[in-house]
Amino acid sequence: MHIRPFLEQVELPLGKTLYESGHKLSHVYFPVTAIVSLLYVMENGDSAEIAVVGNEGIVGIALFMGGESTPSRGVVQSGGYGYRLPAKEIKQAFERSLPFMHLLLRYTQALITQMSQTAVCNRHHSLDQQLCRWLLLSLDRLQGSELCMTQELIANMLGVRREGVTNAALSLQRDGIIRYSRGHIRVLDRPALESRTCECYSVVKKEYQRLLPPFQAR
Repeated sequence: MHIRPFLEQVELPLGKTLYESGHKLSHVYFPVTAIVSLLYVMENGDSAEIAVVGNEGIVGIALFMGGESTPSRGVVQSGGYGYRLPAKEIKQAFERSLPFMHLLLRYTQALITQMSQTAVCNRHHSLDQQLCRWLLLSLDRLQGSELCMTQELIANMLGVRREGVTNAALSLQRDGIIRYSRGHIRVLDRPALESRTCECYSVVKKEYQRLLPPFQAR
């Protein structure tokens, strides 16, 4: 079954919420130049990122997995554009095309790996390592080496205090690894950034490359 006729190109501006926790999903999204954060939101409003999705993936896996909704929230982390597909069409494509089904299931396995590794990383590794991991995962899904993201937003993504992100970012900047100015983070030395992160980034990258051969992290 071909889904191309049903795809609608949409703008995905920074901060746009694609779906809310517990709400029934109406579409899936395929980011192209945008990055979407999957966030778990607590009752008191605090949140933490559990995964990022870019041009390698799909937002809204609950629709073809049979859940219809999810306790997470999907928010655009880096603005751009993508495509969306109605719930009915993704369900039919998943049921009628075995190769498409297998591709989506492999992607779901890779996404679960990212979620699991994020949980481990947040529990056992330093904020400096978490920030490096987050930057690398985001860069792998961008065209270029610059992110538009305030420290407050990064703190919300990582579920930590803003002061901690500020100190970690300043440390990376002093060592010449990044340049941060007015919400723009530019990576100057990617090899050094990779050497500063924990093994969690490598685990996730290798699993995506194993399950989704077209995905090529830098």
